[in-house]
Amino acid sequence: MSQTKQKTSIVNKFLNLIEKAGNRLPDPSILFFFLCAGLIFLSWFISLFNIKVENPGTGKTVEVTSLISREGFGKIISESITNFSEFPALGLVLAVMIGIGVAEKSGYFDKLMIQVVLKAPRKIIVPIIIFVGIIGNAAGDAAPVVLPPLTALVFIKLGYHPIAGLAMAYASALGAFAANLTLGMSDALVYAFTKPAAELIDKDINLNVAMNWYFIAASTIVLLPAIYYVSMKIVIPRLGTYHPNDDSNEDESNNEITTRERKALKFANISFLIVIGVLLALSIPENGWLRNSDTGSLIEKSPLMDGVGIVILVVFFVPGFVYGIVSGKIGNTKDLGKMLSDSMSTMGSFIVIVFFAAQLLAYLEWSNLGIVISVKGAELLQGQNGVVLIIGFIILSSLINLLIGSASAKWAILAPIFIPMFMLLGYHPAFTQMVYRIGDSITNPITPMMPYLPLLLSYAQKYDKNMKLGTLISSLMPYSIVLAIVWPIFMIIWYLLGIPFGPGGDIYFNK
Repeated sequence: MSQTKQKTSIVNKFLNLIEKAGNRLPDPSILFFFLCAGLIFLSWFISLFNIKVENPGTGKTVEVTSLISREGFGKIISESITNFSEFPALGLVLAVMIGIGVAEKSGYFDKLMIQVVLKAPRKIIVPIIIFVGIIGNAAGDAAPVVLPPLTALVFIKLGYHPIAGLAMAYASALGAFAANLTLGMSDALVYAFTKPAAELIDKDINLNVAMNWYFIAASTIVLLPAIYYVSMKIVIPRLGTYHPNDDSNEDESNNEITTRERKALKFANISFLIVIGVLLALSIPENGWLRNSDTGSLIEKSPLMDGVGIVILVVFFVPGFVYGIVSGKIGNTKDLGKMLSDSMSTMGSFIVIVFFAAQLLAYLEWSNLGIVISVKGAELLQGQNGVVLIIGFIILSSLINLLIGSASAKWAILAPIFIPMFMLLGYHPAFTQMVYRIGDSITNPITPMMPYLPLLLSYAQKYDKNMKLGTLISSLMPYSIVLAIVWPIFMIIWYLLGIPFGPGGDIYFNK
Protein backbone atom coordinates (compact mmCIF):
# COMPACT_ATOMS: atom_id res chain seq x y z
CA MET A 1 0.00 0.00 0.00
CA SER A 2 1.23 3.49 -0.82
CA GLN A 3 2.05 5.48 2.28
CA THR A 4 2.15 9.25 1.88
CA LYS A 5 4.35 11.00 4.41
CA GLN A 6 2.44 13.12 6.88
CA LYS A 7 3.91 16.53 7.43
CA THR A 8 2.82 19.18 9.84
CA SER A 9 4.18 21.95 7.70
CA ILE A 10 3.70 25.67 8.11
CA VAL A 11 1.37 25.60 5.09
CA ASN A 12 -0.78 22.86 6.62
CA LYS A 13 -0.93 24.70 9.96
CA PHE A 14 -2.00 27.83 8.10
CA LEU A 15 -4.70 25.94 6.21
CA ASN A 16 -5.93 24.36 9.43
CA LEU A 17 -6.34 27.84 10.92
CA ILE A 18 -8.15 28.97 7.78
CA GLU A 19 -10.47 25.97 8.01
CA LYS A 20 -11.30 26.69 11.64
CA ALA A 21 -11.89 30.38 10.96
CA GLY A 22 -14.01 29.65 7.90
CA ASN A 23 -16.11 27.10 9.77
CA ARG A 24 -16.91 29.72 12.39
CA LEU A 25 -18.37 32.06 9.79
CA PRO A 26 -22.17 31.92 9.53
CA ASP A 27 -23.99 30.61 6.48
CA PRO A 28 -23.60 33.11 3.56
CA SER A 29 -27.27 34.12 3.68
CA ILE A 30 -27.05 34.81 7.44
CA LEU A 31 -23.74 36.62 6.88
CA PHE A 32 -25.51 38.95 4.47
CA PHE A 33 -28.27 39.57 6.98
CA PHE A 34 -25.62 40.66 9.49
CA LEU A 35 -23.97 42.83 6.83
CA CYS A 36 -27.29 44.57 6.16
CA ALA A 37 -27.84 45.18 9.86
CA GLY A 38 -24.26 46.39 10.24
CA LEU A 39 -24.62 48.75 7.31
CA ILE A 40 -27.74 50.31 8.82
CA PHE A 41 -25.85 50.99 12.04
CA LEU A 42 -22.77 52.20 10.11
CA SER A 43 -24.88 54.70 8.16
CA TRP A 44 -26.03 56.25 11.44
CA PHE A 45 -22.54 56.31 12.95
CA ILE A 46 -20.78 57.85 9.93
CA SER A 47 -23.58 60.39 9.42
CA LEU A 48 -22.52 61.94 12.75
CA PHE A 49 -19.27 63.16 11.14
CA ASN A 50 -20.91 65.04 8.22
CA ILE A 51 -18.59 63.52 5.61
CA LYS A 52 -19.28 64.98 2.17
CA VAL A 53 -18.08 64.04 -1.33
CA GLU A 54 -19.01 64.95 -4.88
CA ASN A 55 -21.15 62.33 -6.59
CA PRO A 56 -19.31 61.65 -9.88
CA GLY A 57 -22.56 60.51 -11.49
CA THR A 58 -24.53 63.72 -10.86
CA GLY A 59 -21.85 66.23 -9.89
CA LYS A 60 -23.79 67.05 -6.72
CA THR A 61 -22.33 67.08 -3.23
CA VAL A 62 -23.70 64.28 -1.08
CA GLU A 63 -23.23 63.21 2.51
CA VAL A 64 -23.91 60.02 4.42
CA THR A 65 -27.57 59.73 5.43
CA SER A 66 -28.60 57.66 8.43
CA LEU A 67 -31.00 54.80 7.73
CA ILE A 68 -31.98 54.82 11.40
CA SER A 69 -34.62 57.44 10.80
CA ARG A 70 -38.31 57.66 9.97
CA GLU A 71 -37.57 57.98 6.25
CA GLY A 72 -34.94 55.23 6.26
CA PHE A 73 -37.17 52.83 8.17
CA GLY A 74 -40.01 53.54 5.75
CA LYS A 75 -37.83 52.70 2.75
CA ILE A 76 -36.50 49.51 4.32
CA ILE A 77 -40.04 48.25 4.99
CA SER A 78 -41.77 49.40 1.81
CA GLU A 79 -39.10 48.80 -0.83
CA SER A 80 -37.44 45.53 0.23
CA ILE A 81 -39.55 43.36 -2.09
CA THR A 82 -39.01 45.77 -4.98
CA ASN A 83 -35.25 45.72 -4.39
CA PHE A 84 -35.31 41.93 -4.66
CA SER A 85 -37.71 41.52 -7.59
CA GLU A 86 -36.01 44.20 -9.68
CA PHE A 87 -32.46 43.02 -8.96
CA PRO A 88 -30.65 43.12 -12.34
CA ALA A 89 -29.69 39.79 -13.92
CA LEU A 90 -31.62 37.66 -11.40
CA GLY A 91 -33.89 36.44 -14.20
CA LEU A 92 -30.89 35.94 -16.49
CA VAL A 93 -29.10 33.64 -14.03
CA LEU A 94 -32.21 31.56 -13.40
CA ALA A 95 -32.89 31.31 -17.14
CA VAL A 96 -29.35 30.12 -17.84
CA MET A 97 -29.78 27.50 -15.13
CA ILE A 98 -32.77 26.02 -16.98
CA GLY A 99 -30.55 25.04 -19.91
CA ILE A 100 -27.55 23.98 -17.86
CA GLY A 101 -29.78 22.11 -15.43
CA VAL A 102 -31.33 19.92 -18.14
CA ALA A 103 -27.91 19.15 -19.64
CA GLU A 104 -26.64 18.22 -16.18
CA LYS A 105 -29.63 16.33 -14.75
CA SER A 106 -30.16 14.31 -17.93
CA GLY A 107 -26.60 12.97 -17.60
CA TYR A 108 -25.40 14.57 -20.82
CA PHE A 109 -22.50 16.43 -19.20
CA ASP A 110 -21.34 13.39 -17.23
CA LYS A 111 -21.36 10.94 -20.11
CA LEU A 112 -19.87 13.45 -22.55
CA MET A 113 -16.97 14.01 -20.15
CA ILE A 114 -16.44 10.26 -19.71
CA GLN A 115 -16.57 9.65 -23.47
CA VAL A 116 -14.01 12.35 -24.24
CA VAL A 117 -11.57 11.09 -21.61
CA LEU A 118 -11.90 7.40 -22.44
CA LYS A 119 -11.57 7.95 -26.19
CA ALA A 120 -8.56 10.26 -26.01
CA PRO A 121 -5.30 8.80 -27.46
CA ARG A 122 -2.81 7.70 -24.78
CA LYS A 123 -0.15 10.24 -25.85
CA ILE A 124 -2.44 13.22 -25.29
CA ILE A 125 -4.73 11.83 -22.59
CA VAL A 126 -3.30 14.04 -19.82
CA PRO A 127 -3.70 17.35 -21.74
CA ILE A 128 -7.19 16.24 -22.80
CA ILE A 129 -8.21 15.63 -19.18
CA ILE A 130 -6.88 19.05 -18.17
CA PHE A 131 -8.76 20.67 -21.05
CA VAL A 132 -11.99 18.88 -20.11
CA GLY A 133 -11.53 19.99 -16.51
CA ILE A 134 -11.02 23.63 -17.48
CA ILE A 135 -14.01 23.87 -19.80
CA GLY A 136 -16.03 21.65 -17.47
CA ASN A 137 -16.87 24.58 -15.20
CA ALA A 138 -19.68 25.36 -17.64
CA ALA A 139 -21.19 21.99 -16.67
CA GLY A 140 -22.12 22.84 -13.10
CA ASP A 141 -21.03 20.19 -10.59
CA ALA A 142 -20.05 17.63 -13.22
CA ALA A 143 -16.35 18.49 -13.56
CA PRO A 144 -15.21 18.46 -9.88
CA VAL A 145 -17.47 15.50 -9.06
CA VAL A 146 -17.15 13.20 -12.09
CA LEU A 147 -13.71 13.97 -13.51
CA PRO A 148 -11.40 13.26 -10.49
CA PRO A 149 -12.40 9.60 -9.91
CA LEU A 150 -12.41 8.96 -13.66
CA THR A 151 -8.92 10.46 -13.97
CA ALA A 152 -7.67 8.34 -11.07
CA LEU A 153 -8.64 5.19 -12.98
CA VAL A 154 -7.00 6.49 -16.16
CA PHE A 155 -3.80 7.30 -14.24
CA ILE A 156 -3.59 3.75 -12.88
CA LYS A 157 -3.71 2.46 -16.47
CA LEU A 158 -1.01 4.98 -17.44
CA GLY A 159 1.23 3.80 -14.59
CA TYR A 160 0.83 6.99 -12.53
CA HIS A 161 -0.40 7.38 -8.97
CA PRO A 162 -4.20 7.73 -8.91
CA ILE A 163 -4.08 10.49 -6.29
CA ALA A 164 -2.03 12.53 -8.76
CA GLY A 165 -4.94 12.11 -11.17
CA LEU A 166 -7.42 13.20 -8.52
CA ALA A 167 -5.36 16.32 -7.75
CA MET A 168 -4.84 17.23 -11.41
CA ALA A 169 -8.50 16.88 -12.37
CA TYR A 170 -9.69 18.78 -9.29
CA ALA A 171 -7.20 21.61 -9.82
CA SER A 172 -8.10 21.83 -13.52
CA ALA A 173 -11.82 22.11 -12.78
CA LEU A 174 -11.59 24.57 -9.87
CA GLY A 175 -8.19 26.31 -10.09
CA ALA A 176 -8.96 27.45 -13.63
CA PHE A 177 -12.59 28.15 -12.78
CA ALA A 178 -12.64 31.52 -14.55
CA ALA A 179 -11.24 30.13 -17.81
CA ASN A 180 -13.39 28.62 -20.55
CA LEU A 181 -13.98 28.65 -24.29
CA THR A 182 -17.70 29.12 -23.79
CA LEU A 183 -19.90 31.26 -21.58
CA GLY A 184 -21.65 29.54 -18.70
CA MET A 185 -23.17 29.88 -15.28
CA SER A 186 -20.10 31.48 -13.68
CA ASP A 187 -20.26 34.36 -16.19
CA ALA A 188 -23.93 34.93 -15.42
CA LEU A 189 -23.35 34.79 -11.65
CA VAL A 190 -20.62 37.43 -11.51
CA TYR A 191 -22.51 39.65 -13.97
CA ALA A 192 -25.55 39.52 -11.68
CA PHE A 193 -23.62 41.50 -9.05
CA THR A 194 -21.37 43.54 -11.35
CA LYS A 195 -24.18 45.32 -13.17
CA PRO A 196 -26.02 46.77 -10.14
CA ALA A 197 -22.69 47.73 -8.57
CA ALA A 198 -21.68 49.63 -11.73
CA GLU A 199 -25.04 51.40 -11.78
CA LEU A 200 -24.14 53.07 -8.48
CA ILE A 201 -21.84 55.25 -10.61
CA ASP A 202 -23.52 55.19 -14.02
CA LYS A 203 -27.20 54.27 -14.29
CA ASP A 204 -26.98 54.04 -18.09
CA ILE A 205 -23.87 51.86 -18.34
CA ASN A 206 -24.09 49.16 -21.01
CA LEU A 207 -22.75 45.81 -19.76
CA ASN A 208 -23.24 42.22 -20.90
CA VAL A 209 -22.54 38.68 -19.72
CA ALA A 210 -19.87 38.14 -22.40
CA MET A 211 -17.66 41.09 -21.45
CA ASN A 212 -14.86 38.77 -20.19
CA TRP A 213 -15.16 36.22 -22.98
CA TYR A 214 -11.98 37.03 -24.96
CA PHE A 215 -9.81 36.81 -21.86
CA ILE A 216 -11.32 33.65 -20.35
CA ALA A 217 -11.01 31.88 -23.72
CA ALA A 218 -7.36 32.91 -24.05
CA SER A 219 -6.76 31.86 -20.42
CA THR A 220 -7.85 28.33 -21.30
CA ILE A 221 -4.97 28.07 -23.76
CA VAL A 222 -2.46 29.60 -21.33
CA LEU A 223 -3.41 27.61 -18.22
CA LEU A 224 -3.49 24.19 -19.87
CA PRO A 225 0.32 23.91 -20.30
CA ALA A 226 0.84 25.41 -16.82
CA ILE A 227 -1.29 22.72 -15.19
CA TYR A 228 0.32 20.05 -17.39
CA TYR A 229 3.79 21.18 -16.26
CA VAL A 230 2.84 20.99 -12.57
CA SER A 231 1.37 17.52 -13.06
CA MET A 232 4.25 15.99 -15.01
CA LYS A 233 7.17 17.71 -13.28
CA ILE A 234 5.98 18.05 -9.67
CA VAL A 235 2.89 16.13 -8.57
CA ILE A 236 3.30 12.82 -10.45
CA PRO A 237 7.04 12.41 -9.59
CA ARG A 238 6.38 13.41 -5.97
CA LEU A 239 3.71 10.73 -5.42
CA GLY A 240 5.78 8.05 -7.12
CA THR A 241 4.64 4.52 -7.92
CA TYR A 242 1.28 3.23 -6.80
CA HIS A 243 0.90 -0.27 -5.33
CA PRO A 244 -2.81 -1.04 -5.13
CA ASN A 245 -4.66 -2.98 -2.45
CA ASP A 246 -7.06 -5.70 -3.47
CA ASP A 247 -9.89 -3.71 -1.90
CA SER A 248 -8.89 -0.29 -3.20
CA ASN A 249 -10.18 -0.60 -6.76
CA GLU A 250 -13.07 1.65 -7.53
CA ASP A 251 -16.16 0.32 -9.22
CA GLU A 252 -15.82 1.28 -12.86
CA SER A 253 -19.46 0.67 -13.75
CA ASN A 254 -20.34 4.33 -13.30
CA ASN A 255 -17.68 5.21 -15.85
CA GLU A 256 -19.03 2.95 -18.56
CA ILE A 257 -21.19 4.13 -21.45
CA THR A 258 -23.93 1.81 -22.67
CA THR A 259 -24.86 1.41 -26.33
CA ARG A 260 -28.00 3.47 -25.79
CA GLU A 261 -26.08 6.24 -24.02
CA ARG A 262 -23.52 6.27 -26.83
CA LYS A 263 -26.34 6.70 -29.34
CA ALA A 264 -27.86 9.45 -27.19
CA LEU A 265 -24.52 11.25 -27.06
CA LYS A 266 -24.24 11.08 -30.84
CA PHE A 267 -27.63 12.69 -31.44
CA ALA A 268 -27.13 15.23 -28.63
CA ASN A 269 -23.78 16.33 -30.08
CA ILE A 270 -25.35 16.65 -33.54
CA SER A 271 -28.13 18.80 -32.09
CA PHE A 272 -25.52 20.97 -30.38
CA LEU A 273 -23.75 21.56 -33.71
CA ILE A 274 -27.10 22.39 -35.35
CA VAL A 275 -27.82 25.00 -32.67
CA ILE A 276 -24.37 26.55 -33.16
CA GLY A 277 -24.93 26.55 -36.93
CA VAL A 278 -28.26 28.35 -36.56
CA LEU A 279 -26.69 30.95 -34.25
CA LEU A 280 -23.89 31.57 -36.76
CA ALA A 281 -26.42 31.86 -39.61
CA LEU A 282 -28.32 34.48 -37.61
CA SER A 283 -25.16 36.36 -36.62
CA ILE A 284 -22.67 36.39 -39.51
CA PRO A 285 -24.72 37.99 -42.34
CA GLU A 286 -24.78 41.81 -42.28
CA ASN A 287 -28.57 41.74 -41.93
CA GLY A 288 -28.57 38.83 -39.46
CA TRP A 289 -31.44 38.77 -37.01
CA LEU A 290 -29.09 38.71 -34.02
CA ARG A 291 -27.45 41.98 -35.07
CA ASN A 292 -28.55 45.49 -34.15
CA SER A 293 -31.26 46.32 -36.70
CA ASP A 294 -30.14 49.96 -36.97
CA THR A 295 -26.34 49.77 -36.87
CA GLY A 296 -25.71 46.15 -37.87
CA SER A 297 -23.47 45.74 -34.82
CA LEU A 298 -23.17 42.30 -33.27
CA ILE A 299 -21.96 43.74 -29.95
CA GLU A 300 -23.58 47.11 -29.24
CA LYS A 301 -27.23 46.71 -28.18
CA SER A 302 -27.75 43.66 -30.36
CA PRO A 303 -30.22 40.81 -29.70
CA LEU A 304 -27.20 38.49 -29.37
CA MET A 305 -25.62 40.45 -26.51
CA ASP A 306 -28.85 41.59 -24.88
CA GLY A 307 -30.28 38.09 -25.08
CA VAL A 308 -27.12 36.14 -24.33
CA GLY A 309 -28.85 34.47 -21.39
CA ILE A 310 -31.46 32.91 -23.68
CA VAL A 311 -28.70 31.97 -26.14
CA ILE A 312 -26.81 30.09 -23.38
CA LEU A 313 -30.08 28.48 -22.26
CA VAL A 314 -30.79 27.12 -25.76
CA VAL A 315 -27.19 26.01 -26.40
CA PHE A 316 -27.25 23.78 -23.29
CA PHE A 317 -30.93 22.86 -23.19
CA VAL A 318 -31.21 21.38 -26.70
CA PRO A 319 -28.42 18.74 -26.45
CA GLY A 320 -29.41 17.97 -22.86
CA PHE A 321 -33.03 17.46 -23.91
CA VAL A 322 -32.08 15.35 -26.95
CA TYR A 323 -29.78 13.21 -24.80
CA GLY A 324 -32.52 12.72 -22.23
CA ILE A 325 -35.07 11.65 -24.87
CA VAL A 326 -32.79 9.21 -26.69
CA SER A 327 -31.24 7.75 -23.52
CA GLY A 328 -34.62 7.28 -21.89
CA LYS A 329 -33.90 9.67 -19.02
CA ILE A 330 -36.79 11.82 -20.27
CA GLY A 331 -39.73 9.50 -20.87
CA ASN A 332 -42.50 12.05 -20.46
CA THR A 333 -43.17 15.66 -19.52
CA LYS A 334 -43.06 14.80 -15.81
CA ASP A 335 -39.43 13.67 -16.15
CA LEU A 336 -38.52 16.93 -17.87
CA GLY A 337 -40.44 18.95 -15.29
CA LYS A 338 -38.60 17.18 -12.46
CA MET A 339 -35.22 17.96 -14.08
CA LEU A 340 -36.18 21.61 -14.39
CA SER A 341 -37.38 21.84 -10.80
CA ASP A 342 -34.36 19.93 -9.47
CA SER A 343 -31.97 22.25 -11.30
CA MET A 344 -33.79 25.27 -9.90
CA SER A 345 -33.68 23.85 -6.40
CA THR A 346 -29.88 24.09 -6.52
CA MET A 347 -30.26 27.86 -6.93
CA GLY A 348 -31.99 28.26 -3.59
CA SER A 349 -28.93 29.57 -1.74
CA PHE A 350 -28.19 31.98 -4.60
CA ILE A 351 -31.72 33.40 -4.50
CA VAL A 352 -31.51 33.94 -0.73
CA ILE A 353 -28.13 35.65 -1.11
CA VAL A 354 -29.58 37.85 -3.86
CA PHE A 355 -32.43 38.92 -1.57
CA PHE A 356 -30.02 40.26 1.04
CA ALA A 357 -27.49 41.50 -1.55
CA ALA A 358 -30.27 43.55 -3.16
CA GLN A 359 -31.01 45.15 0.21
CA LEU A 360 -27.29 45.79 0.78
CA LEU A 361 -26.98 47.60 -2.55
CA ALA A 362 -30.10 49.63 -1.83
CA TYR A 363 -28.80 50.62 1.62
CA LEU A 364 -25.46 51.68 0.09
CA GLU A 365 -27.36 53.89 -2.36
CA TRP A 366 -29.93 55.35 0.05
CA SER A 367 -27.33 56.19 2.68
CA ASN A 368 -24.78 57.39 0.07
CA LEU A 369 -22.24 55.13 1.79
CA GLY A 370 -21.48 53.42 -1.53
CA ILE A 371 -20.51 56.70 -3.19
CA VAL A 372 -18.58 57.97 -0.16
CA ILE A 373 -16.56 54.74 0.27
CA SER A 374 -15.86 54.54 -3.46
CA VAL A 375 -14.75 58.17 -3.73
CA LYS A 376 -12.58 58.02 -0.61
CA GLY A 377 -11.12 54.67 -1.67
CA ALA A 378 -10.38 55.99 -5.16
CA GLU A 379 -8.63 59.00 -3.61
CA LEU A 380 -6.40 56.65 -1.59
CA LEU A 381 -5.59 54.60 -4.68
CA GLN A 382 -5.13 57.61 -6.94
CA GLY A 383 -1.82 57.43 -8.76
CA GLN A 384 -1.50 53.65 -8.50
CA ASN A 385 -1.07 52.06 -11.90
CA GLY A 386 -3.11 49.16 -13.20
CA VAL A 387 -0.41 46.58 -12.49
CA VAL A 388 -0.42 47.40 -8.77
CA LEU A 389 -4.22 47.28 -8.70
CA ILE A 390 -4.25 43.92 -10.48
CA ILE A 391 -1.79 42.32 -8.07
CA GLY A 392 -3.39 43.85 -4.96
CA PHE A 393 -6.96 42.89 -5.85
CA ILE A 394 -5.97 39.36 -6.89
CA ILE A 395 -4.24 38.84 -3.53
CA LEU A 396 -7.25 40.21 -1.63
CA SER A 397 -9.74 38.06 -3.59
CA SER A 398 -7.64 34.92 -3.22
CA LEU A 399 -7.32 35.37 0.55
CA ILE A 400 -11.06 35.99 1.00
CA ASN A 401 -11.66 32.85 -1.05
CA LEU A 402 -9.92 30.85 1.68
CA LEU A 403 -12.63 31.90 4.12
CA ILE A 404 -15.80 32.02 2.01
CA GLY A 405 -16.47 29.20 -0.42
CA SER A 406 -19.42 30.70 -2.30
CA ALA A 407 -18.20 32.69 -5.32
CA SER A 408 -21.47 34.61 -5.61
CA ALA A 409 -21.40 35.51 -1.91
CA LYS A 410 -17.85 36.88 -2.13
CA TRP A 411 -18.56 38.98 -5.20
CA ALA A 412 -21.83 40.23 -3.76
CA ILE A 413 -19.76 41.68 -0.90
CA LEU A 414 -16.83 43.00 -2.97
CA ALA A 415 -18.57 44.23 -6.15
CA PRO A 416 -20.51 47.17 -4.61
CA ILE A 417 -17.23 48.56 -3.25
CA PHE A 418 -14.58 47.75 -5.86
CA ILE A 419 -16.59 48.13 -9.08
CA PRO A 420 -17.51 51.79 -8.34
CA MET A 421 -14.07 52.48 -6.83
CA PHE A 422 -12.22 51.22 -9.90
CA MET A 423 -14.67 53.03 -12.19
CA LEU A 424 -13.74 56.28 -10.45
CA LEU A 425 -10.11 55.40 -11.16
CA GLY A 426 -11.02 55.04 -14.83
CA TYR A 427 -11.32 51.23 -15.12
CA HIS A 428 -14.22 49.44 -16.78
CA PRO A 429 -16.27 46.94 -14.70
CA ALA A 430 -15.08 44.18 -17.07
CA PHE A 431 -11.52 44.83 -15.86
CA THR A 432 -12.39 44.72 -12.17
CA GLN A 433 -14.62 41.68 -12.59
CA MET A 434 -11.90 39.72 -14.39
CA VAL A 435 -9.25 40.57 -11.80
CA TYR A 436 -11.59 39.32 -9.08
CA ARG A 437 -12.33 36.10 -10.99
CA ILE A 438 -8.63 35.28 -11.22
CA GLY A 439 -8.09 35.80 -7.48
CA ASP A 440 -11.23 33.81 -6.71
CA SER A 441 -10.04 30.88 -8.85
CA ILE A 442 -6.39 30.36 -7.97
CA THR A 443 -6.98 29.35 -4.33
CA ASN A 444 -10.02 27.17 -5.14
CA PRO A 445 -7.97 23.94 -5.10
CA ILE A 446 -6.68 24.51 -1.56
CA THR A 447 -9.51 26.30 0.23
CA PRO A 448 -11.04 24.09 2.94
CA MET A 449 -14.32 25.96 2.36
CA MET A 450 -14.85 24.34 -1.05
CA PRO A 451 -17.68 21.78 -0.63
CA TYR A 452 -16.02 19.39 -3.11
CA LEU A 453 -12.85 18.99 -1.04
CA PRO A 454 -14.30 16.44 1.44
CA LEU A 455 -15.57 14.45 -1.55
CA LEU A 456 -12.10 14.52 -3.10
CA LEU A 457 -10.64 13.29 0.20
CA SER A 458 -13.06 10.36 0.20
CA TYR A 459 -11.93 9.50 -3.33
CA ALA A 460 -8.27 9.67 -2.25
CA GLN A 461 -8.84 7.42 0.78
CA LYS A 462 -9.93 4.62 -1.55
CA TYR A 463 -6.31 4.49 -2.71
CA ASP A 464 -4.60 5.43 0.56
CA LYS A 465 -6.55 4.77 3.76
CA ASN A 466 -4.15 6.97 5.73
CA MET A 467 -4.71 10.00 3.50
CA LYS A 468 -5.45 13.14 5.52
CA LEU A 469 -6.75 16.51 4.37
CA GLY A 470 -3.41 18.25 4.90
CA THR A 471 -1.56 15.68 2.80
CA LEU A 472 -4.13 15.94 0.03
CA ILE A 473 -3.85 19.73 0.02
CA SER A 474 -0.06 19.40 -0.25
CA SER A 475 -0.63 17.73 -3.64
CA LEU A 476 -2.97 20.55 -4.66
CA MET A 477 -0.79 23.40 -3.42
CA PRO A 478 1.66 23.38 -6.40
CA TYR A 479 -1.25 24.07 -8.74
CA SER A 480 -2.39 27.12 -6.76
CA ILE A 481 1.18 28.44 -6.58
CA VAL A 482 1.81 28.12 -10.32
CA LEU A 483 -1.62 29.52 -11.21
CA ALA A 484 -0.94 32.44 -8.85
CA ILE A 485 2.18 33.21 -10.90
CA VAL A 486 1.11 32.45 -14.48
CA TRP A 487 -2.40 33.89 -14.51
CA PRO A 488 -1.65 37.32 -13.00
CA ILE A 489 1.35 37.69 -15.35
CA PHE A 490 -0.93 36.88 -18.30
CA MET A 491 -3.46 39.40 -16.97
CA ILE A 492 -0.78 42.10 -16.69
CA ILE A 493 0.46 41.43 -20.24
CA TRP A 494 -3.12 41.58 -21.54
CA TYR A 495 -3.67 44.86 -19.70
CA LEU A 496 -0.44 46.41 -20.98
CA LEU A 497 -1.34 45.44 -24.56
CA GLY A 498 -4.70 47.19 -24.13
CA ILE A 499 -6.81 44.29 -25.45
CA PRO A 500 -10.55 44.35 -24.56
CA PHE A 501 -11.63 41.57 -22.20
CA GLY A 502 -14.65 40.71 -24.29
CA PRO A 503 -17.48 42.23 -26.35
CA GLY A 504 -18.18 45.59 -24.75
CA GLY A 505 -15.61 44.83 -22.07
CA ASP A 506 -12.99 47.53 -22.40
CA ILE A 507 -10.13 48.10 -19.99
CA TYR A 508 -10.94 51.72 -19.32
CA PHE A 509 -14.22 53.35 -18.35
CA ASN A 510 -15.15 56.55 -20.12
CA LYS A 511 -18.52 57.94 -19.18
